[in-house]
Amino acid sequence: MTSKIKNIRRPRDLLLLFEILAIVLIFFTFDGQFDRQMMFLAGGLIFIIYISNFILGKITTGDNYIFLIVSLLLTIGIITIFRINPETGIKQLQWSFIGILLFYLTYFFIRYFKNLHNLGSLYLIVSVALFFMTLIFGVVSGGAKNWLNIGIGTFQPTEFIKILLMFILASFYSSYEKYTKFKHTSYIMMAIVYFFVMLLFLQKDLGTAVMFLGMYMSIQFVYDRDKKSILVNIALLAVGAVLAYFLFGHVRNRVAIWLDPWSDVYNAGRQIAQSLFAIAEGGFFGSGIGFGYPELIPVSYSDFIFPVICEEMGILTGIGIIMLYILLTYRGVKIALEQEYTFYRILALSVSVLFALQSFLNIGGVIKLIPMTGITLPFISYGGSSMLSSFIALGILQVTSEDLSWKYERGE
Repeated sequence: MTSKIKNIRRPRDLLLLFEILAIVLIFFTFDGQFDRQMMFLAGGLIFIIYISNFILGKITTGDNYIFLIVSLLLTIGIITIFRINPETGIKQLQWSFIGILLFYLTYFFIRYFKNLHNLGSLYLIVSVALFFMTLIFGVVSGGAKNWLNIGIGTFQPTEFIKILLMFILASFYSSYEKYTKFKHTSYIMMAIVYFFVMLLFLQKDLGTAVMFLGMYMSIQFVYDRDKKSILVNIALLAVGAVLAYFLFGHVRNRVAIWLDPWSDVYNAGRQIAQSLFAIAEGGFFGSGIGFGYPELIPVSYSDFIFPVICEEMGILTGIGIIMLYILLTYRGVKIALEQEYTFYRILALSVSVLFALQSFLNIGGVIKLIPMTGITLPFISYGGSSMLSSFIALGILQVTSEDLSWKYERGE
């Protein structure tokens, strides 16, 4: 009897109930019309979420809860996007499927590939190549030149460069002793990071620059032995913020909107004003899925999806989403603390900081806590590049949650 109760209460089964409930709510939103798109969404959502968690439970000895947390975020995002635009929701489901495949490919590659900590130069070369390809052949979107057209579609190289930056940081600080023969060792990595930031300035992609600096500062604070370099980094960060404000008009506009969106509420301030109206209109429990007005919020299925969720599902759901990100970050930091090997410990910490910072920049921007940055909400906002890079990062975190002593015993 006890074993049956335990089986019923398994998190994976509770997740299945959550998926079914979400599909039922969407079903009633569309007046009970169960068409082909609804069937594809229902079957696809249950398949990619439930089966993925089932497989993961069979192949890994690490933390199984981080994927469960992401599954909840992914479900909320897909359901919300499908409610706004069914075709876009189906596309998001497809991106999620590709993202989960990349999650497993990343997991197996990092778990079994040797000498990853010795490839710092390769990570750097690939990152610089992607940067220069973007600068030369990039497509301008939203004021920033940060997209590449590859024929079958466009993608955002910086989403993948931030993954490479994690490996650059991990390779450098896990082999810190090797670089002590150089004078001012700590400034080698600082020069690389600020070179990346300079390239991001040329692309006018300042939101990503904030994430790069956030990851670097967190790792530097924990692992850098030269405490003066931390102060130098803070000073450079302050100078960079001031330069960005005076060099870029859209930065000044975003700061002005943040300070007073009501002064131009029908033009520049409309986005943040509608976001605040939507959150307030939802109240604690929301107006109900399908009873909000997401069409009034610009870019509602991407950068501004959080206020749409708050309007239709309530502030309590918004708080729940924030709690899920906090749990994801907590478990990531816990994984880093328990990981024995420095290279993988730094990777785990980098991924944790990335998820925490990205969710903070997005939610903080749409609730007017900080100026808007144009950063998407991980696993919830629509976007192929963001979805794929987030699942790659999650795959890295999954590997680092395991005991990897066997790998080092074999000579890595």
